[in-house]
Amino acid sequence: MIVAFSVSPLGVGEDVGEYVADAVRVVRESGLPNRTDAMFTSVEGEWDEVMGVVKRAVAAVEARAGRVSLVLKADIRPGVTDGLTSKVETVERYLAD
Repeated sequence: MIVAFSVSPLGVGEDVGEYVADAVRVVRESGLPNRTDAMFTSVEGEWDEVMGVVKRAVAAVEARAGRVSLVLKADIRPGVTDGLTSKVETVERYLAD
């Protein structure tokens, strides 16, 4: 499964990069395949391990902010691995044609 999520503190002002970095650090330390862009962090793995990472990432932000917003989107497709790379490669292949 691939989960794309965004976690942000609420009530701390406009500059949230430091808080978001705490969440991304948790994802990167998980050892699961992941990718971060301007809007979301995507992480790939089995249900329990991915959801555990999301939970810990939220907790990292929550430790410094009393209120947290979480947006999550999941692609649940058993048996598929390396989806973070292969899905993008498929689109790029069509664009090259």
